[in-house]
Amino acid sequence: MDDWLIYRGVGAPDPGRIRHLPPPPPWRAFSGEPLPGAAPPIDSSSTRRLGARVAAPPAQDAEALELINAALYLRRPLLVTGEPGSGKSTLAHSVAYELGLGRVLQWPVVSRTELKDGLYTYDAIGRLQDAQLAQRDEHQRDEHQSDDIGRYIRLGPLGTALLPAELPRVLLIDELDKSDIDLPNDLLNVVEEGEFALPELERMADRPGQDQVRVLTDDGRRVPVQGGRVRCHAFPFVVMTSNGERDFPAPLLRRCIHLHLDPPRDERLAAMVQAHFGPGSDERNLDLIGQFTREDGDGELRPTDQLLNAIFLTQHAVREEPGRREEIAELLIRPLDTRQR
Repeated sequence: MDDWLIYRGVGAPDPGRIRHLPPPPPWRAFSGEPLPGAAPPIDSSSTRRLGARVAAPPAQDAEALELINAALYLRRPLLVTGEPGSGKSTLAHSVAYELGLGRVLQWPVVSRTELKDGLYTYDAIGRLQDAQLAQRDEHQRDEHQSDDIGRYIRLGPLGTALLPAELPRVLLIDELDKSDIDLPNDLLNVVEEGEFALPELERMADRPGQDQVRVLTDDGRRVPVQGGRVRCHAFPFVVMTSNGERDFPAPLLRRCIHLHLDPPRDERLAAMVQAHFGPGSDERNLDLIGQFTREDGDGELRPTDQLLNAIFLTQHAVREEPGRREEIAELLIRPLDTRQR
């Protein structure tokens, strides 16, 4: 394996590798002062996707590994395309797990999503209600602290990822192709500059004692924001996924590393089965794996979740009736468009 690879896709923790990442190119260096403290550990969202992460063949092929590492070295977002079930979202969790980068910050995108949703929210109504309550009952002022604006600001997944940290956070912007037409363009400046402003705090920055305000994060922590701006130190590892439902503007594409993932087959599929069902499970379920892959050439859509569901169910439903394995698996491994007919 090439020594220059930081992420190797081996399915096991190797947090020391991230320390081998060289400094960024000068045009991708950022000046935020690192905050103390480590990122929260990975949570159940990652463990559900990754399984037990037993020793297994590499989860990505050589070209995919090179592109993932190019995004790490160049501090550029990774735009991952492919069919549903090809492992686009799981890739972000795999990088966070292997390199010890903590909980994955997840930003699921829908048609109504705006850039500010990912950066931060400001609960102006909650602050007003607390101020009115404190005015009615003076002794509750300390309890409600309505003058502490930081209690009413919460950084979103993108805003939290851009906090200055010694090590990069992992941010998953999931299904960007479902967004309104303006969101990809709106992302450009934040992706390029690695910072953003909070106008509510900027307006207060010149007041005594208000130049630094502690705000909530997507992780539930409270961190200081200086001068009303969040400016990153280590640019986050950003994974933007797309199912190919729309094209993206050329300026965004120029700022991304593009990786297309084919559906997992052969060693990647075996690694996925082993990760969820233990060593040797791919050999024990060769019949179901073969049933899942034999129709590859028909052009039908079969997400790999169907295979995992079939293996799990047949372990229980037909434990005493091995002859029904293929019948039950056939019900679960139908192409998606067949189910809709």
